Formats: sequence, structure tokens, C-alpha cells
Amino acid sequence: MATKAKGKSKPGKAQRKGSSLGRTTAKGGVGRYTPPEESGRYTPPVPKSYRESPRWMGALIVGLFVLGVLIVILNYTNALPGGVSNWWLLGAIGSIFAGLIVATRFR
Repeated sequence: MATKAKGKSKPGKAQRKGSSLGRTTAKGGVGRYTPPEESGRYTPPVPKSYRESPRWMGALIVGLFVLGVLIVILNYTNALPGGVSNWWLLGAIGSIFAGLIVATRFR
């Protein structure tokens, strides 16, 4: 028993599903791409010459970290004036934190 193919297509030929003969949206409608220059939202990239940090900035970062660690070590060895004090530790934490802040600005 032979079965008949449904639809208007001949056997062996595939039908194009979802094809349409015209536009689905009006010209200049929702699907239109607007370049950023025309919409006023374009921000030009920053030139690489402005992105470089000064050479001393890396040394400052390392210096602040080393100073903070050195203060902690000297505080616990009782080598700082005034003996063991929490104020020295607060200064060490401040130095390390300042090093972190400068490191986030480094490019």
C-alpha cells in the first residue's frame, strides 16, 4: 500500500518551513541597527599613552607592603620605641591598605 505525501510538495523535495515572501518588520523598525556614533552613546577608546603608570608607582606599592610587614615584625620583637603597642599594628595595617589602594590604580 502506497501512501500519498501530504502537502503540495513532490516526494523527495524538502519544504522550507517558516519562509515568508515579504518583510516581517517595517523598514526602519525594531530590527534596525543604529551605530553608536549616530546615537550619541559612543565613547572613543582611551589612547595607550594615557594608560601607563609612572615607574615609581610599582616601587611605592612594594615599599608600602614591605613597610607594613616590617612594622609588624619589629613590633613583635619589641624593637620599636614604646614597646609592643597596638598603635604600631594599626600603622602597619594602614600601610598595607595604602599599598592595596595604590595597586588598584596601577596600569
